Parts: sequence; structure tokens; C-alpha cells
Amino acid sequence: MVRPRKFDEESVLTAARDQFWTTGYAGTSMDAIAAATGLGKGSLYGAFGGKRELFHRVFGDHCDEAIQLANRRLSGADEQALERLTAYLMDHAAFSSDPRHRGCLLAKTTAELTEHDEVVSARSLGAFQAVQQAITADLEACQRNGDIDPAADPRQLAALLLAVHRGIEALGKAGTDESTLRNITETALAGLPRPALSPAENAGSPRRSA
Repeated sequence: MVRPRKFDEESVLTAARDQFWTTGYAGTSMDAIAAATGLGKGSLYGAFGGKRELFHRVFGDHCDEAIQLANRRLSGADEQALERLTAYLMDHAAFSSDPRHRGCLLAKTTAELTEHDEVVSARSLGAFQAVQQAITADLEACQRNGDIDPAADPRQLAALLLAVHRGIEALGKAGTDESTLRNITETALAGLPRPALSPAENAGSPRRSA
């Protein structure tokens, strides 16, 4: 018979994730994970496999959480789509500038392991694509509400905003201040193509003086 586990799996995985997050994959030993989780190495191996298998588990869970967060923050009524998108990106700018922030585990792992670990590479790409899809869906809602030019390609705009989102993370980690990160975000949002004015709207708009 398989013995029931005598520990809270979720708590153990959270502690292991935090250890990897703090010291990176290469800088984390099974001894360190054992100390962080309070489990012996034998119990860790028996429950989760080796270090690589355990990391894949916690990294996969973290990617799922990032995707769920993006979907939750960017889903809703068309009327609030632009407001949601603005809040999502601006909150990230503020978060990324916080010196207490350890940096995004997804970004750190992508930089450290994607060249050497096919599982991590595929999982990272899938997470980024899913977040981009959430941004795309929000931009499509913006278009339906008349906030974004309906002729624009929402997938291309989403790819651009995702690049800004991830770049903000890197700049913040390097020490860029919040004001600069917010200005970058505002510039990216201001560059989104707006609907063209109709002839009637153009006629009613104030003329510029010569």
C-alpha cells in the first residue's frame, strides 16, 4: 500500500518555489529545498522526483498563475476594456520598480534555462503566448467599444504591448525608477491607433489657427 503523505503539498511546493525564486535553479540545492520545506531529501525525492522534476512542477504552476492573473485582470465588459488594459500595464510598472520585488520567476527562469531545458522553454513560450492572447482579447473589446481603430491588427498590437510589459520588468530589475517606467507605459498606450474621425466629427472639431 502507498502510504498517505504527512505534509501539506501546496505549502511544500510554495516553499520550494520561493527558494528557487530567490536563488535561481543553478544556485538551489536539494539541501536548501529540504531546509526551506522542512522535509527530508528522501521525502522530496519520493514525492516529487529530483530537483529538475520538482522545478518543472513549481514553474508550471507559476506559469498557470501568471496566465490566470492576465485573464482575470483583462476580462470583462467591452466598456471597461481600455481601463482594464491601462490598469494591468500601469500596475506592472509600479510593481516592477519596487526594490523589494525579486523579479518575475517566469522572466528569470526564461533567461537562465531556456537554452538548456526544453520543458522550460516550451512552458515559457506557452505562458507568454497565453498572456498575449489575453491582451489580444482585451484589445478586440476595445475595438468593439470604439476605443481602438477597428482596422488595426489586435494581435500585432498585443505583441507590442507584451514586449513593453516584459521590457518594463527588465528595466525595473535594473533599477529604473517608477516614474520612468510609468512614462514608458503611458507612451505605449498613447501610441495605440485610435478610430478615425468621421467627416461630421472633423467638421465639428475646432480648427487650428494658421
